[in-house]
Amino acid sequence: MSTPDATRPGRGLDEATVTQIADELAEATRSRGTIEKISARFPEATIEDSYAVQRIWRTRREEAGARLVGRKIGLTSKAMQFATGITEPDYGVIFADQSYRSGDTVEHAQWSNVRVEVELAFVLRAPLEGEGLSVEQVLEATEAVVPALEILDSHIELEGRTIVDTISDNAALGAIVVGDTEIGPRERDLSWVGALCRVNDEIIETGVSGGVLGHPALGVAWLAGKLAQHGDRLEAGELILAGSFTRPVWVEPGDVVRADFQELGSVEVSFR
Repeated sequence: MSTPDATRPGRGLDEATVTQIADELAEATRSRGTIEKISARFPEATIEDSYAVQRIWRTRREEAGARLVGRKIGLTSKAMQFATGITEPDYGVIFADQSYRSGDTVEHAQWSNVRVEVELAFVLRAPLEGEGLSVEQVLEATEAVVPALEILDSHIELEGRTIVDTISDNAALGAIVVGDTEIGPRERDLSWVGALCRVNDEIIETGVSGGVLGHPALGVAWLAGKLAQHGDRLEAGELILAGSFTRPVWVEPGDVVRADFQELGSVEVSFR
């Protein structure tokens, strides 16, 4: 058991252990493998410890030249909470090399435990900062809303994961696939965007965007509040994945995944 970092509130692990975990996850990313659950090996690990692990990963990527383009919010819907057994949202960061456009073909083997989720993404025109933001405040700061898919990439054993495990692993983000149709944030009721998720033309999952905390903008508000606790904020130009409103769909090499979003068009990605 490690000695807690007494210099930071809410920490149960020392910096050496946090760095060790970050190193293990980096190696799992390179090898496309998984590691044993952090929560099982370090039961004293806290949510703040897991965000510290994530910050090490983010810093290393930025120092290597990666460009931050957005954030993802996870576990905001009952569908995803039921699928994972985790009832608290989490967040991760999105880099430019993790972003694809609808119609792209991607290499399945670059990720582990490949699954896909259906989401809406908010493109910000102004910064968002602080706790307790309203739906209206989020919409006011939003330039456009676009349909999206998230490709999940877990480097930690899936069975029995806790929130500590998912946060440490950058909220299991592999990549995002963004659609071509943009709408203004007030063009329609964003809590009533329906989607059909197809794998090779077979409907596998369906959902409605209100499954994300009642309104997907509330996912963005939650994120702004959580970032404020970590001394961070959402910046103009960032793309924010608001959270999935379907359960994750497993995909294999050769699969084509398409989500149809009614008047928002469709988002499609092929896995070679």
